Amino acid sequence: MESCKNNNGIKVIPNEATFTTMARLAAAKEDPELAFNLVKRMKEGCGISPKLRSYVPALLGFCKKGMADKAYEVDCYMVENGVAAEEAELAMLLRVSFDSGRTDKVYEMLQRLRASVRQVGEDTAGLMEDWFRSDCAAGVGVVDWDVGKVKEAVVKGGGGWHGQGWFGKGRWQVRRTEMDETGVCKACGERLVCVDIDPLETENFASSLSTLACQRETRADFLQFQEWLQKHGPFDAVVDGANVGHIKQNYFLFNQLKSAVNLARKLSPSNKLPLVILHSGRVKGQHIGNPKNKTTLQHWQESGALYVTPQGSNDDWYWLYAAISSKCLLVTNDEMRDHLFQLLGTSFFPRWKEKHQVRLSVTRDGLKFHMPPPYSIVIQESEQGSWHIPTVIGDDFETRRQWVCANRTKR
Repeated sequence: MESCKNNNGIKVIPNEATFTTMARLAAAKEDPELAFNLVKRMKEGCGISPKLRSYVPALLGFCKKGMADKAYEVDCYMVENGVAAEEAELAMLLRVSFDSGRTDKVYEMLQRLRASVRQVGEDTAGLMEDWFRSDCAAGVGVVDWDVGKVKEAVVKGGGGWHGQGWFGKGRWQVRRTEMDETGVCKACGERLVCVDIDPLETENFASSLSTLACQRETRADFLQFQEWLQKHGPFDAVVDGANVGHIKQNYFLFNQLKSAVNLARKLSPSNKLPLVILHSGRVKGQHIGNPKNKTTLQHWQESGALYVTPQGSNDDWYWLYAAISSKCLLVTNDEMRDHLFQLLGTSFFPRWKEKHQVRLSVTRDGLKFHMPPPYSIVIQESEQGSWHIPTVIGDDFETRRQWVCANRTKR
């Protein structure tokens, strides 16, 4: 395995892709042990860092064979080497834990899904429903628990979970449901909570975002923007001008942007104008066009409420940094899923976005703001031991999100 020869007889040193391919071949021959040994050889023998895909053949192979302890061994090796399991891998571990009756591990996997995945796909949601409806789930749990200790754990964890194990006894009621606008479950009546974000996390993320933006943008331009922001900020809201002006049409509608700015201003406790981020090309176009638009732009600029991003820049960096550093609302319909946002690569960003993004729709009466929900769209475990699991079905914007509600008789 040290090396292999190509058709010309030249030695080829295996790389990560080579080892991963061999691991997949081993798994295809139903030999997950060999697949796992190849991953360990890659790391320990050749000094090559395995990727998540490198571990999947062994993990899947052990899970298919019902070899729970070996699957946990692979998982542990992943954690030790800084490779995070994603939804598919955690679902595999959840399934093998369920099938082998390892109730402690089922609980662990639900907590890990809560921490890293937040909303689950349909297959994972179905697996969770199967678990809660099972005889095994009905038989696990304590009937007497330390309420004070649980409350302390909830506060320490930021809300929405306690991590103290299964509570209650007997059959679970498992239903698909929705939340009302205040976060009350329509199936059981329990109110979901808003999970806290550590202020230090916000500061650290803003710093990381600044570093990344300076690498991707012209450094001097972005530093100039940061200086401007320190002088004129903080703001109560930031408006992604280009996105807002294009909602529901392929052309830029300035009056639509103006309406959004007026709505955002009404949200401000001090009636302060929001910060509007617009690209220089967009501003020049408005100056040439309608004189009223030119007057509005001048008013925003003189009020310190308009920042014009330079030619060749990506204004996404500017409005995102402004909103995060100001700890304020962000008015945009941008789903923030493209390559730029993937570069951010942390669990913080989706949590921040959920709490701060204001989305818009166009109605007969004009623009309508859709405010962030007053609860967190994440797997939640209550102090009474019930579970609410959000799925990716629905988005609470055009259609209501589907949740799995699992609870049993309250204490």
